[in-house]
Amino acid sequence: MTDVETTSREPATTEPDDEVTYWYGDEPADRRRRSKAVLEALRIYRAAEVAMRRRTRDSMSMGENELLVLRYLLRDKSRRVRPGELTRYLGLSTASTTAILDRLERSGHIVRSANPDDRRSIFIESTPRADAEVRQTLGNMHDRMLAAVIDMTPEESAAVVAFLHRMSDAVDGVAVEPSANETPQIESP
Repeated sequence: MTDVETTSREPATTEPDDEVTYWYGDEPADRRRRSKAVLEALRIYRAAEVAMRRRTRDSMSMGENELLVLRYLLRDKSRRVRPGELTRYLGLSTASTTAILDRLERSGHIVRSANPDDRRSIFIESTPRADAEVRQTLGNMHDRMLAAVIDMTPEESAAVVAFLHRMSDAVDGVAVEPSANETPQIESP
């Protein structure tokens, strides 16, 4: 005896090939429903992440870009980072990056040091204070995130990683469309 109730199904001979189904959830409506549930869960996660980042910025009295700079610098403290690298990473102008670095230097989160090989350039480094503050602020969140995934099976981990890579590719593949007011440039022959 089984807990699953089975019903006989007529062979799917009259359905087109893309509509052929088996017992569970292979109907296009079921696939669409599951897909929507996954995308909705992703939206809910993103909203929670955005709110967490806002709370983190508020608790550290920083803007998004300042926090991005610190995370970039703290990712590999042995790497020598020039301001131009941060400008490219942030996608900002040189002047905007300089203003961010000025604020971070005044708050004691970064130091600028001369490049010993080229006196015309400088390196940007995070301070021990920045490291300690980021660890204190984000440490609990990182622990909670790790606890949420630590018991995943290798197959579950692989499925989630593959899914997130596919979603990243899908989002990165979206081209920015010109606005309705812009007319495309046509090159003359």
